[in-house]
Amino acid sequence: MHQHPHTQRRTRSLSSALAAVAVLVGIGLGPTPGAHAADNPYERGPAPTNASIEAVRGPYAVSQATVSSLAVTGFGGGTIYYPTTTSDGTFGAVAISPGYTGTQSSIAWLGPRLASQGFVVFTIDTNTTLDQPDSRGRQLLAALDYLTRVSPLRTRVDSTRLGVMGHSMGGGGSLEAAKSRPSLQAAIPLTPWNLDKTWPEIQTPTLIVGADGDSIAPVSSHAEPFYENLPSSLDRAYLELNGASHFAPNSSNTTIAKYSISWLKRFIDNDTRYEQFLCPLPRPSLTIEEYRGNCPHQS
Repeated sequence: MHQHPHTQRRTRSLSSALAAVAVLVGIGLGPTPGAHAADNPYERGPAPTNASIEAVRGPYAVSQATVSSLAVTGFGGGTIYYPTTTSDGTFGAVAISPGYTGTQSSIAWLGPRLASQGFVVFTIDTNTTLDQPDSRGRQLLAALDYLTRVSPLRTRVDSTRLGVMGHSMGGGGSLEAAKSRPSLQAAIPLTPWNLDKTWPEIQTPTLIVGADGDSIAPVSSHAEPFYENLPSSLDRAYLELNGASHFAPNSSNTTIAKYSISWLKRFIDNDTRYEQFLCPLPRPSLTIEEYRGNCPHQS
């Protein structure tokens, strides 16, 4: 992160960062560019650019750890991808569920792609490949609980800054998880499927990604009503991929990655440096059929 030397000293610990903010507020000064990181101790990595959020890898080197299904309860194990460095403090975390009949291999590309931007990412296997959305929602939460309470990597995670993602049934599961745990900071359902179409209970900022060519969970009966039936007061967005199928989230996809990174950064890390990629709303393009949402974001 490019900072003035005095800012680097101020941000060595959370307490000193908060103290610096208190001083700035106390003497009536607004934030200056050099004090930006002091204002938000959760910022990780350099200032983003369009190129940096579209890149296959972000600024952090990534390590990974395998979690056996035999070592956990409530879900089927998985793989934790995490920034190798310990010098930047803790990171926010996101658990990701595969879809119906799918295993973690179907969403594995998101692990290093998101982790290299400054997150701990847990791609999970589910108890069976046929689990329904409500079960997958519970399993996502069980995975986050394992990650933050039991995992050898728990000291690298800020347990107050967590999110969920999922594909298809797992996308429906990410809505279920957000419904039952309002403390989650972000949810990103990817071409989601769920028989429940209304989500007035959700308080978690939610980005729903649909695909115009989805014949398994058509946007007209899944992604679109999910979005429309989120609370209108919520920070929410609907991204419909252009020329894409239900299985778009199963392989490396720059558009999914770009807006997922921006959403997770903006709401898990409170990093307003990423607001520029979400507001004003992205315009239709070769890869975006349409994008809806509220701007500016409130939280």
